[in-house]
Amino acid sequence: MPDTPYRVLARKYRPETFADLVGQSAMVRTLRNAFEADRIAQAFIMTGIRGTGKTTTARIIAKGMNCIGRDGTGGPTTEPCGTCEHCTAIMEGRHVDVMEMDAASNTGVANIREIIDSVHYRAASARYKVYIIDEVHMLSTGAFNALLKTLEEPPEHVKFIFATTEIRKVPVTVLSRCQRFDLRRIEPEDMIALLRRIAESEGAAIAEDALGLITRAAEGSARDATSLLDQAISHGAGETTAAQVRAMLGLADRGRVLDLFDLILRGDTAGALTELGAQYADGADPMAVLRDLAEITNWVSVVKITPDAAEDPTIGPEERNRGQAMAAALEMRVLTRMWQMLLKALEEVASAPNAMMAAEMAVIRLTHVADLPSPEELVRKLQNAPAAQPPAHAQGGPRGGGGETRAAATPDTGRAGMSTDNGPATGGYAPATGGGRASAHAAPRANGPSGANTAPALRGEAALDRFPTFEHVVELIRANRDVKLLVDVETCVKLVAYQPGRIDFTPTADAPRDLAARLGARLQGWTGNRWAVSVTGTGGAPTIAERRDAADLALREQALTHPLVKEVLGRFPAASITAIRTPDQITARAEADALPEVEDEWDPFEED
Repeated sequence: MPDTPYRVLARKYRPETFADLVGQSAMVRTLRNAFEADRIAQAFIMTGIRGTGKTTTARIIAKGMNCIGRDGTGGPTTEPCGTCEHCTAIMEGRHVDVMEMDAASNTGVANIREIIDSVHYRAASARYKVYIIDEVHMLSTGAFNALLKTLEEPPEHVKFIFATTEIRKVPVTVLSRCQRFDLRRIEPEDMIALLRRIAESEGAAIAEDALGLITRAAEGSARDATSLLDQAISHGAGETTAAQVRAMLGLADRGRVLDLFDLILRGDTAGALTELGAQYADGADPMAVLRDLAEITNWVSVVKITPDAAEDPTIGPEERNRGQAMAAALEMRVLTRMWQMLLKALEEVASAPNAMMAAEMAVIRLTHVADLPSPEELVRKLQNAPAAQPPAHAQGGPRGGGGETRAAATPDTGRAGMSTDNGPATGGYAPATGGGRASAHAAPRANGPSGANTAPALRGEAALDRFPTFEHVVELIRANRDVKLLVDVETCVKLVAYQPGRIDFTPTADAPRDLAARLGARLQGWTGNRWAVSVTGTGGAPTIAERRDAADLALREQALTHPLVKEVLGRFPAASITAIRTPDQITARAEADALPEVEDEWDPFEED
């Protein structure tokens, strides 16, 4: 058995000099120049994500400022020897003049007062007295304020080094007194090289794609990567493969996730659910599968915009080729829609009582929207659709705006909102006597009238051929749900002549004065073509409402000639006929209300 206890890789391979720091070349260059020029700041603050070396860098700076070299005569240096008493004691965390404090557990003014009281005393053995405060953003407001004066004008033998992951929570008054260094995430190439070097030093065999999985999971944190490598070496017990690392991390097979991604985009619901179930049976977490789908969606989108993004060292050649093919074949609108739906699905899976059920429902939704047409394709289909068949007769609508209008959107007209514009139009008409004519032409407008949502405009003169009869115009008004105009056209327009693009009619006595102008403007907005709507003084066919109600009017006229009805109306001038029932209708109603005859009705008193 070894004489020394086992140390985890994250501590065993912690950098001891600036040369050992990975991926922080900008900070190392600045500090090296400052040490060489003897321009060492009074306070430093290190910020960055977890595991990028903030506390390690603070210790290296403390070593460099206090190193005396192997011969005991050295000065401040960026290459500490690592063997003198000060270097050894600092790296082991036991140097009396280098004090580390965790601000997460020492947040108050009293803790800072201890530092303020001790800064006046010179270092016991080292060149500088160094205070390293980790997670400095956790200090209270009072503690920060108590530290300001000492931080601004510390004694020459005192240096402060702060480390934080939440730089935004540090007061600007503190930041302005420190020299700030932002530690970057470690690039994948550097991380893989670091892990390979550690694995070789440990005598462990690990596959390259397994290192790529660890690097991706670490998200730029060296400590996370080395900890995962330590776990992977133990998990593999020999040569560690990508499959073993994937099982250790609870990840789905990247190739199988790409298969699922492809099945979803092809709209194969059954195949996608089968693949999801197979991955779940193999131990993949549904949340991890959806997260991988979102990651692939993002990666393919980025590759589509910047093809160089495919050259990621953490991605294998086969996966890279498939991603590039998907980026070339898929449209950006499909990828952005899938990204939004996956974000929603991740929230649902996180809060659902059964994660697998929620993931299955998310996959069902994704496959069903995969083949939906884009708005451009939908408009193109609507414009190229064949014209609707002309109706056998004009369909009825509400009288006086009080009834219900049935509106069906046709391929020619699309669908628009209801118009309730009761205001006066810009133009009007005045009925002429003696067969005179007044015309109202619709002025060109980009959109429909105020308050109406117009259907996609039909362009070109050929579009007017879609309205061969006046009944098609009425159906266009009905489809766009302009109830007021529909009622006015059915009850007030006596059609004189019609051809596509031109309407001649005679208005009834109670017709609105702006009817011609409104009708022309609406048709212009809905069809995109100019319509000439002309008004004549006489002539014209019966209105649509009159044709529809002709039978009722004839019956009402017949009732008015009945002697008894005439006598009642004579004695009661304010009376009116509200309903008429013919003898046939009365007989039919009576038969419907009568009890059915029962054959062989049983008589309880009849003797057998």
